[in-house]
Amino acid sequence: MASVKVKFKKLRRDDSYGSIVYEVKHCRKVKVIVNRFNISVSEWDLSRNMVHVACPARSGIGLDMSRFSRIINLLEERGVPYACEDIVEEYMNFCASWSMFQVLQTEVLKLKGQGRERTAAAYRQTLNSFSSFRHGVDILIDEISPALIEGYQAYLRTRGNALNTVSFYMRILRAAYNQAIENAALENRRPFRRVFTGLAKTKKRAVSITMIKRIKNLDLRADSDADFARDMFLLSFYLRGMSLVDMAFLRKTSLSDGRLIYQRHKTGQTLEIEWRKEMQAVIDKYPANPTEYLLPIITKPGINEYVAYRKVGYKINKNLHAISRMIGAPSRLTLYVARHSWASAAKSRHVPIGVICEAMGHDSETTTQIYLSSLETSVVDRANSMILSLL
Repeated sequence: MASVKVKFKKLRRDDSYGSIVYEVKHCRKVKVIVNRFNISVSEWDLSRNMVHVACPARSGIGLDMSRFSRIINLLEERGVPYACEDIVEEYMNFCASWSMFQVLQTEVLKLKGQGRERTAAAYRQTLNSFSSFRHGVDILIDEISPALIEGYQAYLRTRGNALNTVSFYMRILRAAYNQAIENAALENRRPFRRVFTGLAKTKKRAVSITMIKRIKNLDLRADSDADFARDMFLLSFYLRGMSLVDMAFLRKTSLSDGRLIYQRHKTGQTLEIEWRKEMQAVIDKYPANPTEYLLPIITKPGINEYVAYRKVGYKINKNLHAISRMIGAPSRLTLYVARHSWASAAKSRHVPIGVICEAMGHDSETTTQIYLSSLETSVVDRANSMILSLL
């Protein structure tokens, strides 16, 4: 049966340091792999021919030996002859394929190929964040421990991320990790068991109908960017708190016979809204969109549409912050505030909770979807009509 030994090789340019090498033996043949670990002579125990207990590289070397052991066992189980080269190749392939950065990057490319640009962007954002935490140093998936993930959580918190943002990164990283562990047939060490992956209750972001009226009545003709931001905020409110991504990807064909029918990007649920004069007034204010889309958010054909809508969203929210100061809003305005404000207005007018629970963002979205699916669209239309009549 094959064997692997850990050896120490001094660097020619500096006798006080050296490299860890793995000597793979099988069928009287030997292959040597130079490891990524460089250690000092004092960290190598010559009498026992192994690294000292206090050596920082010890745990990494131990993991490598476990990998070799697993590879050799798998090759033996196949029952066919194998050589040293096969062991080395399997080891090198594992190191190249099953690192956390590589796993996330592969998932980004797969999601893009499926046309799931928004989810791909979330994975890319998580990759960038985790890479920043690791100072650009990749890590193999079987090296990821609870302590490491707790350290990542602490890193995110010290950078000012809210609990729900921390959970966003943790859930994506956990999904990628779990999938990779399953595909690589490795033991799941459950490294995410001690970090936050839930949904924290957030501060209410709604503004009153009175405040919505003040936003609507602002004279912003001298500032076209602020005027546009205000219009998109109001349109989101008119459309029962529709999210920007859903607004951006509304097609002209979505509007027909006084009804707007679209699918939510987040859930895939089909929703229908009565098209009202307030909504049409916003559309009429701007030149016709040269693309297939209804609203003036994605306006140039042939560009990366998701990048375009995110840039517009950033610009809108920046201008909404300025509008917050103009009207003395109790908190900063964002497009998300429009969503919460519609729900709050509906609730204060005793609209049934089943009608407004989607806009309120309940903890159990599955229950919300089931409940809403049984409602007639006319019930929701009447609720929205009542709210818009207050403006």
